[in-house]
Parts: sequence; structure tokens; C-alpha cells
Amino acid sequence: MPARTENREAILAAARTAWNADPAATLATIASDAGVGRATLHRHFDGRDDLLRVLALQSIHEIDEACEELALVASSATDALRRMIEIVVPLGDRYHFLTRMGELLHDPVIQRETDRELEELAQMVRAAQAEGGLREDLPTAWIVRSCDALIYAAWLAIGEGEVDQDEAAALVVHTLLQGVAAPRRGSAKKKR
Repeated sequence: MPARTENREAILAAARTAWNADPAATLATIASDAGVGRATLHRHFDGRDDLLRVLALQSIHEIDEACEELALVASSATDALRRMIEIVVPLGDRYHFLTRMGELLHDPVIQRETDRELEELAQMVRAAQAEGGLREDLPTAWIVRSCDALIYAAWLAIGEGEVDQDEAAALVVHTLLQGVAAPRRGSAKKKR
């Protein structure tokens, strides 16, 4: 049985790498990259849609596990939000292929998991608003969408080599918590 598990994991890893590079990568390419035959790939997965779905769910659960202890270590809801961003942005390679595979949006299980994650983010945002870390006059849904879009932008920027993972996470946190407006004149310290 260990060989079956190793084959399955090799296929998943190869699929993630292949689809991150090229969303049109074939199952034959993935099997070859995994070091298995197509028959072995099909013993584990019914086809492209099944492999894509399993990989998407694995990615979602890996991110969930990485964020699991936030409430235990964060000093506030705003700190938990910051830490979540710092955790999720470097895991972008786990999700990058998802952003390019529109067919996943129609899978009810993927949609339910995505909705659950967005609701958890909304709860974190509401708590950060209540403690004064985020503006209360903005709709929670807008802040959630903004955060989600900033994380997506970070993944794209990392993928394009514009920024590294740590810098991207810091940029998302800064943009979400402080915005992009220039400081008001007189509020910045004058250089000597």
C-alpha cells in the first residue's frame, strides 16, 4: 500500500506544478511528471475533473490546517487577520492553479468550502471591526472581498516575480489595514 499512497501524492504534486505552469496541461503530462503511467493515474482518479477537484479540496484543507491555531496565538482579531494573511500568501502555490481553473467554481463541494472560508474571514473581519482595527463604517462584505482580492493580487505578483512571499504578505497587510493613500501633509515627520 505505501506505493499506492506515494503514487497518489506524486500525481497530486505533479498536477499542482503542471497546472500552475499551464492550466491546459494534460493528464499524460501529469502522469509522466509524476513518474507513473496513465493507467496508474486513472486507478487513483477518474479523470481530469476528479483530479482537479481532489487537488482543490486538498489545497483548501492545507490552508485551513495552516490557519487552525490563529485564535490561540493571536493577541486580537486584527492580529489574527494579519497572521492569516502572512500564512495564506506564502501558500499561494497551493491555490494559484485554482484561480485559473474556472470550472471549479461550479462544483458544489468546492463552492461550499470556499463559502465556508469566506464566512470565517467575515467573522474575523467583524471582530476586527468591533475592536477598532478595521473601519466599522465599511460593509463587512466589502472588506472581505477586498482582503480576498488583495491575497489574489499577491499570488499573482509572486507568480510574476514582482515581489517575494514575505514582501507580498506585508503589502497585503499594509494595504488592508492602512490603505494606499499618501500621508497627509504635515502628518509625516520632516526629513532633516
